[in-house]
Amino acid sequence: MQNAGTVAAAAAPAEGANPPGRRALVLLSGGLDSATAAAWARDRGYALSALSVDYGQRHRVELDAARDVARALGIGDHVVLPIDLAAFGGSALLDTAIPVPKDRSEAELAVGIPSTYVPARNTVFLSLALAMAETRGADAIVVGVNAVDYSGYPDCRPEFVAAFARLAALATKAGVEGRPTEILAPLVSLTKADIIRLGLALGVDYGLTTSCYDPQAGGRPCGGCDSCRLRAAGFAAAGASDPRCHPGRWP
Repeated sequence: MQNAGTVAAAAAPAEGANPPGRRALVLLSGGLDSATAAAWARDRGYALSALSVDYGQRHRVELDAARDVARALGIGDHVVLPIDLAAFGGSALLDTAIPVPKDRSEAELAVGIPSTYVPARNTVFLSLALAMAETRGADAIVVGVNAVDYSGYPDCRPEFVAAFARLAALATKAGVEGRPTEILAPLVSLTKADIIRLGLALGVDYGLTTSCYDPQAGGRPCGGCDSCRLRAAGFAAAGASDPRCHPGRWP
């Protein structure tokens, strides 16, 4: 077992499962990364619960995707929790008056934090997950954050995950009693291509997932937002086709 404050990494399916009876709470967005992280945890032998957050996001299609992913992975304990971060605003994902950046160059992607950043989102989500994990007696929280091929969000870095793990050990009954909840970020140091290869090896159906920040009618990906472009580049680098973007999928 890892100590609190460490970050797990994975590059291949596990060779051995964890001891029976271990449970993990997965933060499940409905995106590619969280689906892969959930499959990784299942492969490690964890029984899974899942939390998705309905936070007023413009890409609400991801909540349907999260339900589909949970069903496919056999996660019966899946909570979709409403919490209206749109009341705060401050992000293109929460305020439709703020445009979602499209077709940014690699140089633009590498500079600054885009308008799609939701203030303190992962801090809020992990806090909610920590509360649910305690009620479920979960040994770990699994989060699909990634610090390699991502949009520059500060709360996707390993330093953030490790800091939250230290907080979790201090702020909970389980932590005070010597049973701190581990914060596992198995994808944090992987490229998008490596994440996709891992997921395919674990049998993830990426056709159930969605990554688009500005989906069109019926959930069709826009193809131009940062998340769509990173996803497309990942599939290309992995030498795989994206079932979400199959020509016959959309009318």
